[in-house]
Amino acid sequence: MPYSVLVVEDEPHIIESLSFLMKRAGHKVRIARDGDAAIRTMEAEKPDLVILDITLPRRDGLDVCRTIRADDRWRDVRVIMLTARGRELDRRKGLETGADDYILKPFSTSDIVQRVEALLESGRASEHPGEEP
Repeated sequence: MPYSVLVVEDEPHIIESLSFLMKRAGHKVRIARDGDAAIRTMEAEKPDLVILDITLPRRDGLDVCRTIRADDRWRDVRVIMLTARGRELDRRKGLETGADDYILKPFSTSDIVQRVEALLESGRASEHPGEEP
């Protein structure tokens, strides 16, 4: 069964790249172009993982991540912050809001796929302790 990945990004070329990579990895991909749309999309269908930009229209990624972590329905959703904000303070802030990983733009395509897969597999292992993936 494929995983569901929600890409929350407002830059068209990054959306295209991430969508291609995630589909090629066998995942179902949905897109939200702003923070409000991200929450609406999650309410319609819970994803397994969210790739979340910090700088978004309407509602920033930090607020979206806090909202995800505050809702029990989404406690097992993995979140990767994907941003151009490279200062250690920004990274710490992203992780403190509940992100599972923090990746800088520009990103390595192989690195992001590996990190997505690792988070998705760790989620499967925590849902089914003791089972082999």
